[in-house]
This record gives sequence, structure tokens and C-alpha cells, in this order.
Amino acid sequence: LMLQKAQVVITPGAGFGACGQGYIRISAFNDADKVREAMTRLQAALPKR
Repeated sequence: LMLQKAQVVITPGAGFGACGQGYIRISAFNDADKVREAMTRLQAALPKR
């Protein structure tokens, strides 16, 4: 869903072991600007509460 709406890859944290339960992993980025861009896309894609 987030890949389609925000072009950001998110995987379940459980895929990285028991300590990852309840968390998500966002693909690694090579600089802070890319992280900010991804967070902006996610914010725009998620419904407002």
C-alpha cells in the first residue's frame, strides 16, 4: 500500500526476529534529505486522524 501511494518500501519488523515484533522497517537511505522526502510522502499518503 505505501509503495503504491507514497513510493516508500516498508517491511514488518517481525521479519528481523522476535525483537522486531510490533515495529516496521523503512528501507535504508543514503542521506538525511531522502529520509525527509520519504516521511513527507508517507504523511501525505496516510489518512488524517
